[in-house]
Amino acid sequence: MRYALTAAAFSALLSQGVLAEEFTWAATTDPQTLDPHAVNSAPVLGFLNNVYEGLVRRGKDMSIEPALATSWEPIGEGEGWRFRLREGVTFHDGSAFDASDVLFSYQRASDETSDTRSWFAPVSGVTVVDDYTVDIMTTAPNPIFPDSIANWMIVDQGWAETNSAARPDKDNGNYATLNANGTGAFRVTAREPGLRTVLEPFDGWWDTTEHNITRAEFTPIQNPATAVAALLSGDIDLINPVPIQDAARLDANPDVQVIQGIEARVIMLGFPHEADALKYSAETSDKNPFADVRVRQAIAHAVNVPAILQTIMRGSAEPASQLVSPAMRGFSEALAERAPFDPEKSRALLTEAGYADGFSFGLKCPNDRYLNDESVCQAVTGMLAQVGISAQLDAMPVQNYWPELRADNYDMYLLGWSPGTFDAEHPVRFLASTPNEEKKLGSWNFGGFSNARVDELLPMIQSEIDDTKRQAMLDETAKILQDEVAYVPLYVQPLVWGTATNIELTQRPDNFFILRWVTVN
Repeated sequence: MRYALTAAAFSALLSQGVLAEEFTWAATTDPQTLDPHAVNSAPVLGFLNNVYEGLVRRGKDMSIEPALATSWEPIGEGEGWRFRLREGVTFHDGSAFDASDVLFSYQRASDETSDTRSWFAPVSGVTVVDDYTVDIMTTAPNPIFPDSIANWMIVDQGWAETNSAARPDKDNGNYATLNANGTGAFRVTAREPGLRTVLEPFDGWWDTTEHNITRAEFTPIQNPATAVAALLSGDIDLINPVPIQDAARLDANPDVQVIQGIEARVIMLGFPHEADALKYSAETSDKNPFADVRVRQAIAHAVNVPAILQTIMRGSAEPASQLVSPAMRGFSEALAERAPFDPEKSRALLTEAGYADGFSFGLKCPNDRYLNDESVCQAVTGMLAQVGISAQLDAMPVQNYWPELRADNYDMYLLGWSPGTFDAEHPVRFLASTPNEEKKLGSWNFGGFSNARVDELLPMIQSEIDDTKRQAMLDETAKILQDEVAYVPLYVQPLVWGTATNIELTQRPDNFFILRWVTVN
């Protein structure tokens, strides 16, 4: 059942031809936290983009546009960026926003306790010029810096310090884990982790309201059949994702619409590059076969990606050859072809590497993070068995999955990556740079892949303003990652959302669901 606004608000909306409504939606993954600096993952950042805001934001077409900053310009010859802040903005608790909150949020988000600290690897310091001007200095010219902070969200300093949440705590949690105080279009009014989160419009929001929602409730539903049933019954207005196998049936239903697209996310297999030995092998517990590039090449040739796309993804995904999709800036056109499915070559490489009889290992996989993630891992397990490699699959909820990867409890793993900047530099920084806490690099490089030339190229890529020269460096980096088989890219994940036919919304390729663009007719 839907609920109307007060008479005054109802009349105002009616005069605009829009009736205010409640809205409900579901996804497989509940945000781990409400702290925008604690966990760098799409379910958290996508959800919190409705509650918190940054200096800049992405529009419907993914372009960068003003948010808490009204303008920005480079300082000098590339020493940094000056941001002019928006005046008159308040947080949900009524506190005023100013430059001190930006400085505090930088210190908080770049702290060693923060999962977003890698975003600030190029930053040398932040200076408050006045109440509404901030200078962010960089170690070298950084032409894409404004794009790189689109998901950096500003936290109220007073609120965080008063509630003992001056720094994020992703392991044990703190007040900011279950509570929120942003400047965004919606405020959190109820939070029950794993059950529901309720959002209501923030009356004091500084921007123009496009939506007509009076109350929005999010419910995590891990079981795909349950989600589909809730959509068909009208209990849920939107589900994300729609099970691929149900997309055609749902689209034929007159009460449902299926919205499809291609996400920016590349799904890949990762390896324990720096491990001395496998953790879950029956016969090779004293060595690490994946340290040999020939074994990694064998994995790439053993996985039948076209079969996965046809049978599991029902033709809705695209094969991937790099850590970014062809739609991303910096994609290397010369390296667009991925390693072909060739089991004979795979066996030959294994024999050459000394594993003619194969070996066993443990494959870790989430079962509620990516579209059909467990099914894909089951298919990979079967394909590897065909070349004599026995993978013991361990699939688990994502809230348990990330701690396992960070604790190195895997022999191989599944990972999806969507570049927040929509630029090929992004995964190089996070996934392919030698992990370095001091430099805030490689924070998602679980396997510890390391290449001196890649590390040398990254700061050059970040500071080069000539597109041709920059692309040449990105091409060189992509070739190194392909030759070394740092990862095995599989496919670009599809976007498949299901909504009631009376819902109008915007589907962005980063798979962020933005409530302020929803209209219930």
